[in-house]
Amino acid sequence: MLHTTLTAPSPELPALTPREQEVLAYLAQGDTYRMIACRMGLSPHTVDTYLRRLRSKTGAVNRTQLTHIAFRMGY
Repeated sequence: MLHTTLTAPSPELPALTPREQEVLAYLAQGDTYRMIACRMGLSPHTVDTYLRRLRSKTGAVNRTQLTHIAFRMGY
């Protein structure tokens, strides 16, 4: 199930916007950039922008690390 409400972040996890949370949740489900774009009505370029922002906020350097963070955040 997709978790899209903002929750208080733990001290080591950043606060994310609802759209960032949505992208992260789809990524954690194994969706590709193109699949996420289709689900959200965005272009793949916009999804890439969201994922770059997520990597910047979280310090993750790749998709695998973002997925691990998503699981820690309950997605």
